[in-house]
Amino acid sequence: MAAADSEFVLHCPVPADPGDRIVLAHGGGGKLSQRLFEHVFHPAFSNPLLDQRHDGAVLPAAAFQALADLAFSTDSYVVKPLVFPGGNIGDLAVHGTVNDLAMCGARPMYLSCAFILEEGLPVATLRAVVESMRRAAERAQVLLVTGDTKVVDYGKADGMFITTAGVGQVCHPVAASRIQPGDAIVVSGDLGAHGMAILSVREGLEFESPIVSDTAPLWPCVEALLKAHIDVHCLRDLTRGGLSSALNELAQTRGLIFQIEESLIPVTGPVRSACELFGLDPLYVANEGRFVAFLPAAEAQKAVDALKSLDVSQQATIIGFVSDEPGHSVHLRTATGGLRILQMLSGEQLPRIC
Repeated sequence: MAAADSEFVLHCPVPADPGDRIVLAHGGGGKLSQRLFEHVFHPAFSNPLLDQRHDGAVLPAAAFQALADLAFSTDSYVVKPLVFPGGNIGDLAVHGTVNDLAMCGARPMYLSCAFILEEGLPVATLRAVVESMRRAAERAQVLLVTGDTKVVDYGKADGMFITTAGVGQVCHPVAASRIQPGDAIVVSGDLGAHGMAILSVREGLEFESPIVSDTAPLWPCVEALLKAHIDVHCLRDLTRGGLSSALNELAQTRGLIFQIEESLIPVTGPVRSACELFGLDPLYVANEGRFVAFLPAAEAQKAVDALKSLDVSQQATIIGFVSDEPGHSVHLRTATGGLRILQMLSGEQLPRIC
């Protein structure tokens, strides 16, 4: 036999015992796929709809209380690293989609989830992520009712990517078109914690006061506003691009000028210090548990009081108002009394933060 022939080795994609690592066969739809479902996903997410094991979930009409409008949203999560102070890719994937629904004025109800797993991923890591998703879904009072799993070659997915989609029942109409001159602008809490928590891990930095991601479900905050009979005009979560990008997008959409006060915008000392260290502006840093609300000025303080009744929004505050001047920009009154035009974020300030 030639020397070259002696190097030929047969490779079986389905090892007899895959052990504690993800292998390509876990995504093949066979026994290992079934084993992954039975031992990792089903114990975490079991519910009557998922237990039917259809290709999709059939959602009972009674759950939507007769012809109510529905909101539908989807998002993908590629955060690096998978685990960060205050959370991981799993609870982030749940919170991100339920928050998109909440910003539509909708009570989140059902989620789907698709996992892209990398060959070699420890099953223990997957199990920890799934457990965090279970807790997040329970906290958000949503059911994960259908999903999918695929496995890609080693080195192709940084461990795992997750895509979630969600359906919710609209309880109150909110839209950019409802923003009116004179509206108050309210933020639900301090800014920048999620982005800086991710960056601190990437850079291997430890601060005297740890920075923890603000990732959290936001429907309880929206529900508190509605129960207080606040006529919420518009909501927007402050994810990629932070407060500045969200305000700019809405100002351009509505064709109005927003006037905000820098001294009123809540940013914690550790986050501010970390932003200064990296040369970042906290108004552009991503959040995963914060939003901005537009509502009648006469109801603004009542809205803040309602938000402060919840842990996630205890730092809620009024930061400005919608001007009746023509235009489509965001004006920031600086702490020193100057005027600064906040621009839309150009490019990606912190990639792979969600």
